Amino acid sequence: MKSKQRGTLATIFYFAQECRSRMVLSVLCALISVAAGLVPFWGVYQIMMLFFGGSPGAGDILFWSGISVGGYVLKILFYGISTTLSHRSAYQILENIRLGATERLMSAPLGEVLSQRAGKMKNIIVDRVETIELPLAHMIPEGISNFLFPLAIFIYLVFIDWRMALASLICVPLGAIVYGIMMRNFNSQYAAYMEASNHVNSIIVEYVEGIQVIKAFNQSTESYEKFAGAVSSFREFTLAWFQSTWKLMNLGNAILPSTLLGVLPVGVLLYIEGSLTPAELTLSMILSLSMVAPVTWFTVAVNEWKAVQYAVKDVNELLELPSLPDTACPVQLASFDVELKDVSFAYKESKGDVLRGINLQIPEGSYTALVGPSGGGKSTIARLIARFWDVGKGSITIGGTDIRKIPLAQLSQLVSFVTQDNFLFNCSLLENIRLGQPTASDEEVHAAAQAAQCEEFISRLEKGWATPAGEAGGKLSGGERQRIAIARAILKNAPIVILDEATAFTDPENEDKLQRSLAVLTKGKTLLVIAHRLSTIKNADQIFVLQEGRVVAGGTQQELLEKCALYQDMWRAHTGARAWAANSGRKGEIAHA
Repeated sequence: MKSKQRGTLATIFYFAQECRSRMVLSVLCALISVAAGLVPFWGVYQIMMLFFGGSPGAGDILFWSGISVGGYVLKILFYGISTTLSHRSAYQILENIRLGATERLMSAPLGEVLSQRAGKMKNIIVDRVETIELPLAHMIPEGISNFLFPLAIFIYLVFIDWRMALASLICVPLGAIVYGIMMRNFNSQYAAYMEASNHVNSIIVEYVEGIQVIKAFNQSTESYEKFAGAVSSFREFTLAWFQSTWKLMNLGNAILPSTLLGVLPVGVLLYIEGSLTPAELTLSMILSLSMVAPVTWFTVAVNEWKAVQYAVKDVNELLELPSLPDTACPVQLASFDVELKDVSFAYKESKGDVLRGINLQIPEGSYTALVGPSGGGKSTIARLIARFWDVGKGSITIGGTDIRKIPLAQLSQLVSFVTQDNFLFNCSLLENIRLGQPTASDEEVHAAAQAAQCEEFISRLEKGWATPAGEAGGKLSGGERQRIAIARAILKNAPIVILDEATAFTDPENEDKLQRSLAVLTKGKTLLVIAHRLSTIKNADQIFVLQEGRVVAGGTQQELLEKCALYQDMWRAHTGARAWAANSGRKGEIAHA
């Protein structure tokens, strides 16, 4: 869906397509409720006429009382039906908005999605969308009722006496002027309020999510001061805004419902001159008072509608994420060679290209490594091959076919991407591994886990394979979690495997098991490895050295040690660090002894 330039109502109606008939029925019921709400006033008027006309009979009073009660019951009944239908419509719209947002996330470039903060997306899809429900559910029946009911009362008063009808509205323009003055900068203030609210929410999330780091590095005082300062600043901003408006707000709230200010003096004058009967004067005052609640509802509705506007605006930010072009026709690939031809790429927020004219050939079944200083573009190349984004210039091909011509679903089956930070879903460990191949049997899942060296630690868990990943999370080391991710990739059995710093933070205890599991994963595959620890890729068929978005050298380890000064410096730094670590370990053992 293209949601650009859609307004709030246009967006809501777009997602209301499935429930439009229900919304129309809700409106019709609201209209019937308004009409039925006038019946009690007509009944009261008839009873008053009976009393003013002489000695009314009990039967007549009971008849008109029954009419009034019946009208009131119909009003409540149809209002209830209207509200029920509007709530069901609102929840349908919320469901469609959330599904639309998540579908857009699925079709957007993965790199674009990963650049969004998880807290922000959760806040929009869960919290912000939820704020739409209550106003939306009540605006259909209540909005129609609170608009049509005063209008019907006004028309009713016109039939009694047009001057009384005008007198009942004297308070409306007076109150509107006061509210207009109060709300002259409402939009800018509300925008500032939402910005302040989002800021304090992000600080709270940061504080809660980072509590472990805060405690570990003894930053509790400074972090709490930042947290407390954000909360205090938000409180002061909110109070300052409210304090600047409360006088005018109270004045408006006092004037707007004061319909008797016009009706009472005008009605008395008209009664004195004989234009109104006592029954008409009494009914006019009752009718004018009945306009108070509907009119004041609109002052609350303005704020609720503004909340809906901002929620829809936030949702549109997700709906406007670009989509990767896709094709529905699977392609036949002659091989699983990967080639980058004159590839350049720039991130949306970067000022220049992060990759410049990259040319790489990765033959099928080969072992290729990318190394170089941080920020050189290694991970960007890996993610472009998996089509996290589309290249800016040039092309990437698999088996001679541009990956932009390969359906995304097919490309996903061709490439396994294993990083240092693999997410485990809060389902059983068995199902976490089965995500690699949803149709796999339990035996196939167990075989993949065994190949990834997972069985030993899974058997230690009380619930074994049925242990939820969330429950097991605190009991699994980083290397063990990584092996679950590798088991998932083994089960997927994709012909192209990308390892992006997959062993960067592995503890020594898990290093050997992790390497064995990686050997099973990569056997016979087209393998691309991104590594900082050069000793882990010394047996690669080819190593490319990247610096500042360019390939500065390529070859085997021995060739690079002979001809590439940058690789020589990196190798010396790596071997020096390993020697230092080994020496420190021996000193620690001596000290312990």
